[in-house]
Amino acid sequence: MDANITENQIGKIIVSEEKIRRKVNETGKMIADKYRGKPLLLVSILKGAFIFLADLCRAIDIPCEIGFMCAQSYYNGTSSSGIVNITMDLEQDVSNYHVIIVEDIIDTGRTISDVKKLLAARKPLSLKVVTLLDKPDRRVVPLEADLSLFTVPDLFLIGYGLDCGEKFRNLPYIAEYKG
Repeated sequence: MDANITENQIGKIIVSEEKIRRKVNETGKMIADKYRGKPLLLVSILKGAFIFLADLCRAIDIPCEIGFMCAQSYYNGTSSSGIVNITMDLEQDVSNYHVIIVEDIIDTGRTISDVKKLLAARKPLSLKVVTLLDKPDRRVVPLEADLSLFTVPDLFLIGYGLDCGEKFRNLPYIAEYKG
């Protein structure tokens, strides 16, 4: 990976800032309506989902807690290694919560499948997956999110938390990485 990544590597915008904002707000309202009066835990998969989680939890107008896990399969490359490594686990006991896993992107499905199995074994009150982006064409394990905000083409994407070599997470939109 070239340490001198430039703006020239930002390709076509796939999902605009405005579309993201609108869908995140709609999703937050749907979650609040469904879980009102229930103990809710939003679990973010770091690092990519942290921006999505921050905006989503602000769009939910009921009390909710957040937790973090770190699961890696990309490391510094642009393709999945095929091996999922849980590098940081939750601190909360999920058995007292309705848990929503908040993911940035599902492509092969390996990472979220492993995280979902791990959390399901801990017997939460319920377990759902909400993903900002879904790439069903790349799926190698049988997995569907309970809610996908956007279905995207099989491109390497950056922005709104998604990175390439830790760069471009701060873009307010989702764009193709031109490499």
